[in-house]
Amino acid sequence: MIDRYDVDRSLANFDAAYYGAMTQTVAAAYRQHGEWVNRHNALFLRSALPRLSQDARLQPATDSVADLIGARSGEVALCAGGTEALYALIVNYRPLKAGDAVITADIDYDEMQYAMAHLASARGATQVHVALPEPSTTANILAAYEQVLRDTPRARLLLLTHVSNRSGLVLPVREIAAMARARGVDVILDSAQSVGLLPVDVDELGVDLMGFSLHKWLAAPLGTGAIYVRASRLADIAPWLGNHIHDEDDVRARVPTGTVDFAARLTIPTAISEHRAIGPSRKLADLIGKREHWTRAIRDLPGLQIVHPEEPGRCAVIGAFRLPGQRTLEQARLAQQRFVEKHRVLVVAKQGLASGPVLRVTPSLFNTRSELGKLVDAVRSERNLFA
Repeated sequence: MIDRYDVDRSLANFDAAYYGAMTQTVAAAYRQHGEWVNRHNALFLRSALPRLSQDARLQPATDSVADLIGARSGEVALCAGGTEALYALIVNYRPLKAGDAVITADIDYDEMQYAMAHLASARGATQVHVALPEPSTTANILAAYEQVLRDTPRARLLLLTHVSNRSGLVLPVREIAAMARARGVDVILDSAQSVGLLPVDVDELGVDLMGFSLHKWLAAPLGTGAIYVRASRLADIAPWLGNHIHDEDDVRARVPTGTVDFAARLTIPTAISEHRAIGPSRKLADLIGKREHWTRAIRDLPGLQIVHPEEPGRCAVIGAFRLPGQRTLEQARLAQQRFVEKHRVLVVAKQGLASGPVLRVTPSLFNTRSELGKLVDAVRSERNLFA
């Protein structure tokens, strides 16, 4: 799989959770689509010729994304990424009323927590925040959500993060969504870190509202993502800022319109084809193997904390740790800088967990065993940085 990539190896890059680099095949398709869009320019952008219409050209991308998540094409709209998709779902969620409550957790992405806070403030509702237990297990995660739902009788909306960008925790989404539904609570699922990494089927998960990126684990071009709204729930999400470019009953009215990177969107079917050619199960197994490799190699260091869950199924690829004595965000950032400058290894300082900041490690398909070795050597070398 490594030979599918052409990436800068001056640093060992362990930040695939930010951007999953395109394979050479996908990058070539992106360049070709860029040249095509430039050649046809306004004829395509204005749909001046039927064979060049935007809708006709972009429909295969929408169809392929819908198929990827087990949805119908009319339930999916392309957008600029998971953050944009989730903002669209959260701030335009109609059913929330004064006196209701929304629920967030410490593993949720910062901007999505901000959006939930904005929604609550704008509607006279309350934001309830839960810190998930560590070490996380299926049992204590379910217990935490059961308790917060029981303690929040006016809860109306729950934000769930399928895979945490901080700790790599994989939530038991189906069980939590069923729990919420039984209490009349809607779920908005943040699948930015799961689509293209884990099997994601909206019916199997039991979710009606989901936002996700395509430029992370699917490795489509930067600035690609999508929104999913089950057809029966479309009326519960208001059009984006009164968008009337599309009809009220069109899911595309729920995301911003404007001039986008059309070449990137036209490349999405190629990225999905490449994902399937590599093999989703093979891809996941390779990435899990890399996460387990570096984790095993540093587990014996006194005082070092492995933060990502150890229970099978509760963690996939994203891992996180703390150096001995590491407690503050400033320390985490210092460690990140030291790893880059001294060891030529990129790990990422992340804050937001109730237990404190971490150093996140996210292997990619293009990472080699040699690069994993550099990561392990860097951790061992810096084990006394804060001790």
